[in-house]
Amino acid sequence: MTAGASAAFTPEDHRFMQLALALGRRGQGRTWPNPAVGAVVVKDGVILGRGWTQPGGRPHAEPVALQRAGKAAKGATLYVTLEPCSHHGKSPPCADAIIAAGIARVMSAIEDPNPEVAGQGHARLRDAGIQVDVGLYRDEAARAHAGHFLRVREQRPHVTLKLAVSADGRIAAAGHKPVQITGEAANARVHLLRAQNDAILIGIGTAMADDPMLTCRLPGMEACSPVRVVLDRALRLSGNSRLIHSARATPLWLIASETAEAAAATKLGAAGAHVFHLAVDDHQVGLDLEAVLHTLSAQGITRLLVEGGAKVASSFLKAGLVDEFWLFQGMKNIGSDGLAALDGQQLETAIASGWLADETERFGDDRLTVYRRAGSV
Repeated sequence: MTAGASAAFTPEDHRFMQLALALGRRGQGRTWPNPAVGAVVVKDGVILGRGWTQPGGRPHAEPVALQRAGKAAKGATLYVTLEPCSHHGKSPPCADAIIAAGIARVMSAIEDPNPEVAGQGHARLRDAGIQVDVGLYRDEAARAHAGHFLRVREQRPHVTLKLAVSADGRIAAAGHKPVQITGEAANARVHLLRAQNDAILIGIGTAMADDPMLTCRLPGMEACSPVRVVLDRALRLSGNSRLIHSARATPLWLIASETAEAAAATKLGAAGAHVFHLAVDDHQVGLDLEAVLHTLSAQGITRLLVEGGAKVASSFLKAGLVDEFWLFQGMKNIGSDGLAALDGQQLETAIASGWLADETERFGDDRLTVYRRAGSV
């Protein structure tokens, strides 16, 4: 049941579930391995408590909102963006906390596919005499929790590919020389996008050519930087790179072949990087991207931002492993000798293959278009 599908959902229900969704978004990028959930406790139209999943995934949104509501929560309605958990993990079940608080009604946006929950949370609440309504803003909740759902169902994170291209579809000048494509406002949006993801990934080519930091540099949000991931099959990353020098301050994960030199792994590990080794077929040119995503998922990553160059971007697209495609476009031309946005395929052709423009945003002369796969939520 989606928004507006039932007369049982009042304007007040819509308002408070939208608030719960907005609260949940506050935690995106900081709650992994848990989903970023939002919750609101309401009685007689008055908000008694707000909550969202805290950094590191605990405490969950529901107990935070209930604690803020206190004893006034008895007889109230709880709006929550995902089915309350019913199992004992590192925290007690949220369903038990809801029952103990005396909540009379729970408005849940969507069921949790986690086998340890999967309807059991809703069932426990109903068994306790609580009215449970499910489905208001289901699609919005599915999108908000897409990383959690994909990790449960496919053992991989939600993948967002971000590219910044010039007016003539280039991402760098001749010789891979970096060039500023978009202005400060668009760049700030990119840094916010970084903060909303658990991890950011590039290839070793970009790491060596650009020597990036891959952190969030918005004022006051420096602590929201994602885990930095580099696809570095042969462990070629320089010990003098900015990524290595900042590895103890902001996590740096290197994905390498199992045949990479042990000495290089030891040296980079001693500098603060965490090295993951993957099996590589003798005839395989690069790393298996599905195996990369499974490795990240096993570490708890639910939302991955790919900011790699032409080869990495093309590889993810060709493998069908991109869920959202964020295309920033500046108004200046780089020239025909510049580096094309994608390796071995035209950008326009790639976009036309099953992608639909879902959102657009302007930043002065720069434009952002967010593409999602046709038929996806």
